[in-house]
Amino acid sequence: MATHYFDADRLSVAFQALCDPTRRAILARLTQGEATVSQLMEPFELSQPTISKHLKVLENAGLIEGGRDAQRRPRRLAPLAMKDIAEWIEPFRQQWESRLNKLDAHLATMKQQKEK
Repeated sequence: MATHYFDADRLSVAFQALCDPTRRAILARLTQGEATVSQLMEPFELSQPTISKHLKVLENAGLIEGGRDAQRRPRRLAPLAMKDIAEWIEPFRQQWESRLNKLDAHLATMKQQKEK
């Protein structure tokens, strides 16, 4: 299996940011479009400073970016935010998909032999 090597520190920071369910929920919300801190707070029973800390972690990981729209400071997903993560994971996905396909073929062969 060929493995792509990426900046380990960048990947570590990204995975650390993704390990928290609140931050993953924030990212999921941002897939629908940009949102302010107040909008991101709505589904959680967390204070504004706590949400802001989560946003800071996501920003430091390069997964989101902040903007400025008059008095608003909307957050949005960073372009290609998950690209490095997806590229790092892809060889593992391919390997397991290949193994599962081989297992399916083997089981189908066994079933055919049993039916004979």
